[in-house]
Amino acid sequence: MLDVKYVRNYPDQVREACRVKGEEDQVDEVLKLDERRREILQEVEVLKNKRNTVSKEIGELKKSGEDAQNKVAEMKEVSAKIKEMDEELKTVEKNMNYYLLCLPNIPHSDVPIGADDEENEIVKQKGEARKESYMKPHWEVAENLGIIDFQRAGKITGTRFVNYIGAGARLERALINFMIDIHVEEHGYQEMLPPFIVNRDSMTGTGQLPKFENDMYKLEDLEYFLIPTAEVPLTNLYRDEIMSKEEVPKYLVAFTPCFRKEAGAHGRDTRGLIRQHQFNKVELIKFVAPDNSYNELDALVSNAEKVLKMLELPYQVSLMCSGDLGFAAAKKYDIEVWLPSYDTYREISSCSNFEDFQARRANIRYRDESGQTKYVHTLNGSGLAIGRTVAAILENYQNQDGTVTIPEALRPYFGKQIIS
Repeated sequence: MLDVKYVRNYPDQVREACRVKGEEDQVDEVLKLDERRREILQEVEVLKNKRNTVSKEIGELKKSGEDAQNKVAEMKEVSAKIKEMDEELKTVEKNMNYYLLCLPNIPHSDVPIGADDEENEIVKQKGEARKESYMKPHWEVAENLGIIDFQRAGKITGTRFVNYIGAGARLERALINFMIDIHVEEHGYQEMLPPFIVNRDSMTGTGQLPKFENDMYKLEDLEYFLIPTAEVPLTNLYRDEIMSKEEVPKYLVAFTPCFRKEAGAHGRDTRGLIRQHQFNKVELIKFVAPDNSYNELDALVSNAEKVLKMLELPYQVSLMCSGDLGFAAAKKYDIEVWLPSYDTYREISSCSNFEDFQARRANIRYRDESGQTKYVHTLNGSGLAIGRTVAAILENYQNQDGTVTIPEALRPYFGKQIIS
């Protein structure tokens, strides 16, 4: 959430952020409500001063035995007016807060201006992007090997759900353990296993609500939601808390299932593992000091890249343009893995710096070296989406005879060298 003072002082910058991100411009609504809020506060202050002054006069009149009824009646009217304005203030602040929650974060100056993913900037490519004539889509490879069953998953639940079988389930589990071990043992993250259901305050704190409620799975008649990513519970661990200077920076990692309606993705990636309603992911979260958050973003990208390097999967890193940046991020990189069946790179990890946007919403602060209380900067990255990593292995490591070789770094976790 943006500070209302920032919106008041720099309305044109906020309007520009709305424009380049393709978000609705609700700056005028915020400014009108902010102005009315300050008017009410001033008026109430005048009335309270008047009440204090006249109350003293009433006391003096009563001491001297004089009639104070007129002033008492006047004060009843003043108190009623104060109560009325306090109620209006609550309504104004509630409405202003809603519009503030709907304003997007300001893009960092490095972010290229563009409308959609066609205008993202590729900043790095690693590995050879191969496409052999025998290479089949991962869903065909998996079904031929009998390790994934989309049809029965559809019978159990519906489209865009998956049931892993035997070596498929083993591969998913191996990747989860492999990734968590890398981030804990090599990158210094603390492992967590948070709840998979969160409340409305948590979803609001990280920016999913109120804007994206239609994309979320909500439990009927309850203010609970299935998590769209571990970013939500991990970030909200410190909601309404002040972290000590010794706690910052703090790095957290967790495996969780994730649940998304994908309401705006009809007709896209309807086959295979790329766009599921339920999928597993290993998530990375950082709470850092503001003056070092962009160095921390670079390190976060490097942490996520390490997994693909060890698995020897071809990938590229793209800097998101303003129109593809997302609502809450100030700067974001996508790491995209090569998928021969698509003849292109597809996103497998996003690494974002939200600056203090989430911290203001969730009220997460820390004490700096001087003892001052400041908002932390929060960062989030997936390290990586597990199903998409399975897809990348099945496609990039498939052999002409239909078998799939397991990447060497993963073999200690999987226990075999090949799926046949």
